[in-house]
Amino acid sequence: MGALVTLDLPDDSPMRGLPWIITFAPLGETDADEWEPVVCGPYERPHALALAESVVAEEQLMAVVEPLLPALSPDEIRSEIAAAQLAAQDEDNRIEAADLYGDFEDVIDDELEAAAEADDRTGPLPAPDEAELRAGFARIAKLLTEKGG
Repeated sequence: MGALVTLDLPDDSPMRGLPWIITFAPLGETDADEWEPVVCGPYERPHALALAESVVAEEQLMAVVEPLLPALSPDEIRSEIAAAQLAAQDEDNRIEAADLYGDFEDVIDDELEAAAEADDRTGPLPAPDEAELRAGFARIAKLLTEKGG
């Protein structure tokens, strides 16, 4: 069984409506497993999650499911980069502050274990069929062509 990594978003997050991609890579890198990651998508978020779960359920792979940010200008891209850098700096500051009072990583591990125990699913979500994916592609195309217009 592999690993799936994605953002934990609130139900009302606007990022849920963006197109999503999946990056598949070796789970544990060894010399025999060196290969370039495979990027698939774009998909709607539920489709991306279901496809990624279906693949990693059967193979020792890591799947990273993340949103695409359809930027329309270099300035928009720079703004997204600046926001990501600021968020990373804030996270580093929180980790440093947490180290004053204990190991922050221990808390994260406990939270992840509790979330896994609360998840009562017995297996991966069923992968969407080709018709569902094509309908999702059409919705994504509409979303991308309407952006900013």
